Amino acid sequence: MADARINLLGMTRPELEAWCIEQGEKPFRARQLFQWMYKRGETDFAAMTDLAKSFRAKLADLAGIRLPEIITRQDASDGTVKWMLRAGEGASQGIEMVYIPETGRATLCISSQVGCAMDCSFCSTARQGFNSNLSTAEIVGQVLLAQRELGFKAGDERIISNVVLMGMGEPLANFRNVVPALKILLDELGLDFSRRRLTLSTSGLVPQIHRLAEEVNVALAVSLHAPDDELRNQLVPINRKHNIAELLEACWKYVDEANGRSVTFEYVMLDGVNDTPAHARALAKLLRGHPAKVNLIPFNPFPGTAYRRSRPETIKAFLDQVLKGGVMATIRRTRGDDIDAACGQLAGRVTDRTRTRLGSRLGAVPVVVQQQPAAGTAPEVRP
Repeated sequence: MADARINLLGMTRPELEAWCIEQGEKPFRARQLFQWMYKRGETDFAAMTDLAKSFRAKLADLAGIRLPEIITRQDASDGTVKWMLRAGEGASQGIEMVYIPETGRATLCISSQVGCAMDCSFCSTARQGFNSNLSTAEIVGQVLLAQRELGFKAGDERIISNVVLMGMGEPLANFRNVVPALKILLDELGLDFSRRRLTLSTSGLVPQIHRLAEEVNVALAVSLHAPDDELRNQLVPINRKHNIAELLEACWKYVDEANGRSVTFEYVMLDGVNDTPAHARALAKLLRGHPAKVNLIPFNPFPGTAYRRSRPETIKAFLDQVLKGGVMATIRRTRGDDIDAACGQLAGRVTDRTRTRLGSRLGAVPVVVQQQPAAGTAPEVRP
């Protein structure tokens, strides 16, 4: 039977203060409760010993602090961990989050939607279609649940140093719930992440990028994947609505108005599609002179895809061309691919409620992946 009590998880500090005042409590009680939930990760009101017993009893009657439920957990050989969590209406759907430990840092990749409607042709999540937006509680709950699963206790050093919204879904398409989640992650009385350690990745929803600068100036990453509109229209269909020029203008404005740092441009390396020296030179020309860095991502295959990963020597040559063109660039190390936890591989459990895709609504056409061209020639990419 579903719990009818209000879930306090997902409330920002002002929202929690307003709720406590409605219950006849002083605002400072909300601050205490907020710290118990987010700073200490406590979900049992009885354990919140600095709250009055009468308030704890009232909380137990009226409210709960409910984390997402784990469906499965998989541990990769490199230390990466992937969880599938129940989400959505009736909790019948499944989302995935990934923990990626590295020397000197540990990143949690979280989801913002059940599925995704952006229809990027190289992404496993897009194949699942779109079901629903995650609530603020379901977004923040991923971080708290991961901390608990990894053995974090109040007073310990951070077990998660960075959080990236690069899992399932387009975060800016769930703006209403993502922004409060980011505010909770940033709150000094809560999870207290610095802005540079929170990264939001978008396929390019330009109006929402402008709004994000006004709300929370976290680090911004953009799924670019092509240096020209013709190719990006096919790989990332939202480009037909907001083209590269419009997208870049929003990015540079975001940097000026928000955080003053570089925008990271993600570029998946697809064999014979977008990985030639000509593509690299065009990419460098596009970004040169701007606060930009490029993250080259070796394609991670998934069932049913026609794409192939670019060869290592091709990726290295592409990197060299971009660097030579005056733009900072790196190659992302693939992690968790033996449990399908690498970039572009998250699928979850999604019942598609749209019965359509953004690509088809915008008139996008699929990319036909041609055989590897001869050296010195450009690959043919056509409808």
